[in-house]
Amino acid sequence: MVNQATTPEITTREISYTDTKGQTLIGYLAYPEGENNLPAVLVCPEWWGRNEYIEKRARELAGHGYAAFAIDMYGDKKIAEDAKTANAYMSATFDAPDIIVDRATAALNTLSAQPEVNAAKIAAIGFCYGGKVALDLARSGADIQAVATFHANLSTQTPAQTGHFNAEVLVSHGHDDSMVSLEDVDHFKQEMENAKIAYQVDIYPNAKHGFTNPASDENARKNGVDLGYNPLAEAESFDRMYALLDRILK
Repeated sequence: MVNQATTPEITTREISYTDTKGQTLIGYLAYPEGENNLPAVLVCPEWWGRNEYIEKRARELAGHGYAAFAIDMYGDKKIAEDAKTANAYMSATFDAPDIIVDRATAALNTLSAQPEVNAAKIAAIGFCYGGKVALDLARSGADIQAVATFHANLSTQTPAQTGHFNAEVLVSHGHDDSMVSLEDVDHFKQEMENAKIAYQVDIYPNAKHGFTNPASDENARKNGVDLGYNPLAEAESFDRMYALLDRILK
């Protein structure tokens, strides 16, 4: 553990851990100062990596009474500043079928082992690529109680199986998302129905891919990709996420 920092209300620290291949991963834990036995949330990042945006989301969760762990999916807390690099980093995690679940499971085990955390009350949330990470972790049979995704990649090569998926699911999706189509959403709904999983899908009008990230408009301009920030969809989707987490974990 390195780089511990404390504010009057929230404590944060970086935690180094490894996947089963020996890759070093560095996560960022935030939790209410002086609290223990906390419900906890894995925070799975966009394809940009474990950057300040994801750390900010972890601190917000801590402010709501959770221990939140912003996870590292690329190793050595690498982050991307442009879409080409982000795509290369993300694509590398698809090179073998088990990399995403392996690294997400390593993060879950690390979070569960923290002294502040109640290991029986853990959820996962994810943004874009991180939504796939959270869902694939649940699809693997991991012991997590809830998953919430935002403008997520919903595709999978290993569909959820009845009795092997322990989480209730909330999907927040933008109607104008050109990267994940409404047809993709329908396929995901069918997956959930087939596996008899409790789920809800909310479609937000006038919302594009990346609608929760205030940097999306600038990222779109710099990289020539179809992203867009929508503060109304952001606020409503987060209200629904917190309602889910509070109901399931508290």
